[in-house]
Amino acid sequence: MLFKKKFQLIGLDIGSRTIKVAESEEKKSGWSLKKFGMIDIEPGLIEDGAIRNPEAVADAIRQLIKVNKIKESNVVISIAGFSIIVKNITVQTMDENQLQETIKFEAEQYIPFDIQDVNLDFQIMGVNESNQNQMNVLLVAAKKEMVNDYVNLVKMAGLNPCIIDVDAFALQNIYEINYETEGENVALIDIGANKTTLNILKGNMSVFMRDVSLGCQQINQKVIALAGCSLEEAEELYQNEDSEKISAKDMVEIVSSVVTDWCTEIRRALDFFYSTYPDDQIKKIILSGGGANIKKFRQLLAVETASEVEIIKPFGNYAVDGSFDQAYLDKIAPQAAICMGLSIRKVDDK
Repeated sequence: MLFKKKFQLIGLDIGSRTIKVAESEEKKSGWSLKKFGMIDIEPGLIEDGAIRNPEAVADAIRQLIKVNKIKESNVVISIAGFSIIVKNITVQTMDENQLQETIKFEAEQYIPFDIQDVNLDFQIMGVNESNQNQMNVLLVAAKKEMVNDYVNLVKMAGLNPCIIDVDAFALQNIYEINYETEGENVALIDIGANKTTLNILKGNMSVFMRDVSLGCQQINQKVIALAGCSLEEAEELYQNEDSEKISAKDMVEIVSSVVTDWCTEIRRALDFFYSTYPDDQIKKIILSGGGANIKKFRQLLAVETASEVEIIKPFGNYAVDGSFDQAYLDKIAPQAAICMGLSIRKVDDK
């Protein structure tokens, strides 16, 4: 059933350097893009997922909503990082109501936090292949403190948080909207400013998910150390190949060093997948986030993993009207992926 306008949800991706907002609309003919916008925030307002200055971030969100003339106030946000645990677990077969009653007991075996300090959610994934009396369950635990901080932030910005998602799930949702997924083993990798999200899919099922503290800020920090400049200057130096403060050769060496570390971490994740599914091959890696635009990274990753590497196209199957500059959408596509995945969530979906 298509949703009525009053149930429209807005995707709001609150990153450590950029906040994005998207409004999607589902029609009989498919999805269409109504609104999309981005706003940069100062370094340090959000660090490692923790909101250091809620007032400043809320003000940026209000500006973003106002500039893009978004009238809806019901939003979907997402969280990630070490305050989130996602596990594939196996439990005795039971109905959803029974599992709801016993999930805390089941989760205690897998969650490294005090069970009273987390919000739990789950999704039943189906019968376990090796034991018909058991079923596979995707378990998600999020620290209540972090969830409350983001809920309060969104409310401070004058919006109504309806769903709190996980970055990796949002990435998977927008991938499934835009790509043929039947029988495909694919790694979805989002390289942000301070965090990298990995989600390995076997068909339509997520079998490995991980967040690591690697991102584009590593490049900036190395530039700062070498050039003795501010973070803002470092970001400009990276974009400007012709600079007196740092040579092109030094910049190439910095980028090569950082992306090599990224590839090592990604290789570890793939090795885990292969140890569990030795007969399967990941033939495709789809990149999103700001790091996806680094050509050296894409080239090295393709060699290291023997996989096809491409940049995600979150607007690929979308109807986009003439009010959007297609060149602009192509440019910001990698950064838009998570936000677009949030914008397709529905009030009553799972």
